[in-house]
Amino acid sequence: MKLVIIDRDGTLCVEREGFLQSPDDWEALPGALDAVAQLNQAGFQVVIAANFPGLGRGLFDMTTLNAIHARMNRQLAAAGGRIEAVFFCPHAPDEACDCRKPLPGLFRQIGERFKIDLAQVHAVGNSLADVQAATAAGCVPHLVLTGHGAPAQTDPLPPDYPAHTRVHADLAAFADAFIAEQEAAAREAQEAPPAMSGRPA
Repeated sequence: MKLVIIDRDGTLCVEREGFLQSPDDWEALPGALDAVAQLNQAGFQVVIAANFPGLGRGLFDMTTLNAIHARMNRQLAAAGGRIEAVFFCPHAPDEACDCRKPLPGLFRQIGERFKIDLAQVHAVGNSLADVQAATAAGCVPHLVLTGHGAPAQTDPLPPDYPAHTRVHADLAAFADAFIAEQEAAAREAQEAPPAMSGRPA
């Protein structure tokens, strides 16, 4: 199984002040829907992992959240893409849960649900909390420079970012680079000489 985990607000869609509180607030970032479709076409399932503290604070309810995601899914389908599942932390920051990023609980839930080694999974987000959660879970972290959480300085990244964080302009740039890397690795594996077996004469 091949899986990519992405953040939602600021990575897939426009990040709003005060959270997305209605379907009308949903607006995909430029190229993001096509990026998901591109990943799907390359054989990757895409899953969202996101903090939704507005639920815990009572700013919106599950009916509204489902309506937001129904709009998201319709737009994705029109672009030829699909989100396999949305994993989210509904808790407010003071609730001391283990699923709110930068803690890795959501990622571990995804690993358990899909029965996949998270070391094989690449995770994309636009904030320090995203890359810290991905790293703590054992994923390969990618930072996109969209949304409110992106750092002002990226060359070099601030020292609190994991040293192996990969940086991309946006989700579309990630998809292009990631798929090209996967295709190059597959070609290299095909061209490698077969391993020798047995003892030398």
